[in-house]
Amino acid sequence: MSESHPGFELVHQNDEETLLTLSGAWVRGSATVDFAEFTHELHAASPKRLLVEGSGIGEWDSTLMAFLLQCYNLCHEEGLEFAPGKLPEGAAKLLSLATAVEAHQPPAEQQENWLSSLNPLALSRRIGVVLTDSLSFTGEVSIALARLVTGKANTRFVDFLHFCYQAGPNAIGIISLTSVLVGMILAYLGAVQLQQFGAEVYVANLVTIGILREMGVLMTAVVMAGRTGAAYAAQLGTMQTNEEIDAITTLGISPIEFLVLPRMLALLVCMPLLTLYADLLGIVGGGIVAGGMGISPLQFISQTEQALTLNHLFVGLIKSVLFALLIAVAGCRAGINCGRSSAAVGMAATEAVVTAIVYLIVADAGINILFQSIRL
Repeated sequence: MSESHPGFELVHQNDEETLLTLSGAWVRGSATVDFAEFTHELHAASPKRLLVEGSGIGEWDSTLMAFLLQCYNLCHEEGLEFAPGKLPEGAAKLLSLATAVEAHQPPAEQQENWLSSLNPLALSRRIGVVLTDSLSFTGEVSIALARLVTGKANTRFVDFLHFCYQAGPNAIGIISLTSVLVGMILAYLGAVQLQQFGAEVYVANLVTIGILREMGVLMTAVVMAGRTGAAYAAQLGTMQTNEEIDAITTLGISPIEFLVLPRMLALLVCMPLLTLYADLLGIVGGGIVAGGMGISPLQFISQTEQALTLNHLFVGLIKSVLFALLIAVAGCRAGINCGRSSAAVGMAATEAVVTAIVYLIVADAGINILFQSIRL
């Protein structure tokens, strides 16, 4: 073997011990050593102890240490004794330091049995953790809002404008499409029943009330939950993965004030405006279907004016503000509590959408019951 190239030789001294002799210059740029060949020869010998002899080593750097660590790990996996003999002084010290503490082995993730999720104790414990996290996040947001009102919060107005544009004008396209189609669907559904009584003209009343009170704001909220809520979770989750949130905290800046408040306030401002826009296009979509049923535009406008009251409009706007708050809380909380991996970012985005939609359905049902009881 040339002295300028690294090399090894396995000498099988007996059934118990094999001698590994290293020689040559173990430096970067030299010929590489085939570790697979070494593994094959070691398995063929099947010793119980590997003795390393490095008196023939010339120049060396991290290439030698990498090879020695590979040998050590292989012996550790195979249950062999690794015995370093005569090695260069520095290499011996580095190897001793590197192998002083065994590598950490993360515990294997246990797959939960689906029956365990039905355990009342486990279920109540999981619900308690979720409620605790939600209350903690809500409390931090409340403190940040109080600091914002007093002018002490680290919230930038330019960030607020950026997120307003992201949540408002950028969402007009998808809101326009869904709103027109929802209005048309409501008109078709109502027309099937009203034609049996010769009352097709009241399709305008059905569409107007349904869009203003329920479908306009609910469909807008669902779209924003899937679009903006998931975006908030992904943005904050990526910042958590890149340790940017830790850096902000280290600088003495509250991430709730600096990252969460601008997003939440932007959604609170844009959601009612998008709801009004969706209401208008939903009524227009219903008018398109009404025109196909032989209802003149003047009749449709007249019936729409009769059904259009401030009470119906007020209910939709109240829902829009509450829905915006729930979407922002779900998205930002999922992003702030995200793990530090790419998979965790995806899970955070999924959690934000699912949680926001559940919040929306529960809140919508509660508001409808409340308004029905007070005759609003």
